[in-house]
Amino acid sequence: MTQIPVLSEDQVRNWFEQNVPQEEFKNKRVLLIVPDQTRTAPLALLFESLFNRLNPVAAKIDVIFALGTHPPIPEELMFKLLGITNETRKSKYADVELINHEWDNPAALDTIGTLTTEDTERISDGLLSQEVPIQINKRIHDYDTLLVMGPVFPHEVVGFSGGNKYFFPGISGPQLLNFFHWLGALITNVGIIGVKGTPVREVVDLAAKSIPIERKAITFVVTSDGTASLHGLFFGTPESAWNEAADLSGQTHIKRLDKPFKTVLSCSPTMYDELWTAGKCMYKLEPVVADGGELIIYAPHLKDISVTHGETINKIGYHCRDYFTKQWDKFKDFPWGVVAHSTHVRGTGTYEDGVEKCRVQVTLASQVPKEVCESINLGYRDPAGINIEDYANREDEGVLLVRKAGEQLYRLKEE
Repeated sequence: MTQIPVLSEDQVRNWFEQNVPQEEFKNKRVLLIVPDQTRTAPLALLFESLFNRLNPVAAKIDVIFALGTHPPIPEELMFKLLGITNETRKSKYADVELINHEWDNPAALDTIGTLTTEDTERISDGLLSQEVPIQINKRIHDYDTLLVMGPVFPHEVVGFSGGNKYFFPGISGPQLLNFFHWLGALITNVGIIGVKGTPVREVVDLAAKSIPIERKAITFVVTSDGTASLHGLFFGTPESAWNEAADLSGQTHIKRLDKPFKTVLSCSPTMYDELWTAGKCMYKLEPVVADGGELIIYAPHLKDISVTHGETINKIGYHCRDYFTKQWDKFKDFPWGVVAHSTHVRGTGTYEDGVEKCRVQVTLASQVPKEVCESINLGYRDPAGINIEDYANREDEGVLLVRKAGEQLYRLKEE
């Protein structure tokens, strides 16, 4: 495989000087849309480089964090992510407003369009048929240009993350989010993750056309070693910049293995502080777990299933797709995005004659108590009883250790 170059910090700064045209932002109010702490990204370097490039010409530069349904983040974490110090906050960045998205506050949202029944039927190939309002954070109307700046990775719902996904669900309302997450769940994680052209991507791109503000994007691809170094940066429309980054992510973030494994220890990084995000440790590895095998999400730091959605998850538990679709009247009134998350964490399986058979055993090794795990249909392991090194270098025995899971996709070579 061809070695993909890694950019130095100076090369990153030079890229902004050479590839982000100042004239496109002259006298414009710019809303920069960035990820929260659940994505590996050299955000401080990128923000400083971008600000230095645009601040001399832009009328205003503010930042909104594309939280989706993640909890709001405190100002000190915003500072840390963006590389802002108390001193530079008072000087260089004094006029920059830092904004948390409020997905669950109707007063913070604006309806800018509608996906028609015909749209949803066509895109989903008949899987779903309904009208869906397109809602987005109403602060977009305060700006002339919306500038996404975020990474691209293989993604369980949309195929590859990034691009217009920073609008939907990044700064959107819940209806569209619930619709396309459930569409992704119907197709299944294994069927959609790491695939560029997906029905969910089509939904996201179509919804973005309703945004009445100019859209631009800086996408980037980080290295797979967890260091947040960069392989590439791309500027353009959200569609074009995403397209180039997704191609590079496909070369960088997909690891193809010869055979499946009976046991996978999938270690969650601390940036996933609840199972809502640590579920990525299952999504990215489900394709290489053998039938009847076990995937252990090792997350000794993790205390919560989900701060935002925990109550719903406690009611529905974690189950395969067919468990829900074959009892749809029982579950259709729960938020579809949460039901989708449930199926993605639990993986593929069947539900026949009242019996659920999941292909993989999913076990959580965290601070979440055993009784809670069992009540939501997950296995439990005491993380204190797990020595990571016991799982190392045992691939020939059918045991795989992934020390930082959640962003690199593992697939079998024949897939």
